[in-house]
Amino acid sequence: MEQALLTGLGLAAPAGLNAYIPLLVLALADRLSDRIALAAPYDAISSTPGLLVLLVLLTIEIAVDKIPGLDHANDLVQTAIRPAAGAVLVLATAGGVALDPWLAGLLGVAVAGSVHAAKAAVRPVSTLGTGGLFNPLISLGEDMVAVLASVSAIFLPILTVGFLALFAVFAVAAIRRARQSQATPNPASTNLRR
Repeated sequence: MEQALLTGLGLAAPAGLNAYIPLLVLALADRLSDRIALAAPYDAISSTPGLLVLLVLLTIEIAVDKIPGLDHANDLVQTAIRPAAGAVLVLATAGGVALDPWLAGLLGVAVAGSVHAAKAAVRPVSTLGTGGLFNPLISLGEDMVAVLASVSAIFLPILTVGFLALFAVFAVAAIRRARQSQATPNPASTNLRR
């Protein structure tokens, strides 16, 4: 697998956790390093207006995702945004790869969408189990993973294979846990019926 495609997929995965962190990391890498050289139209991401928009959107995302209740509304809104960001990230970085743009975009959507689906499945379980008190810590952990995965996708793209495997394991475990918690009756509601 070519390095550019690994970078794109490595950026798409954390976009499923937070769309704006990998976009901002990509934009900064384009501006501050020689590892990334975005071609038009994707170079708009690293323009000054593009960076300002990303910073505003990231600030909103980080703040809203730390508030129990609003985090669920945010996940609903992000259901379209995160996979789209995944597509943009793969298309922006894998431009030199002999890969059909539609296929590249679909790969980005699939990777970011899968991670987002796992995140959206875990958050309600956390809310029910902790009354939402643990959600800000989970969100902070997701943000840290998104930063680490994004930076490594650019500077050590070979690690992307490991991150994608970890994201896959996390996604399967999260979805299983969510299904089990939905299938298990709540003891409090069972006692009320007696």
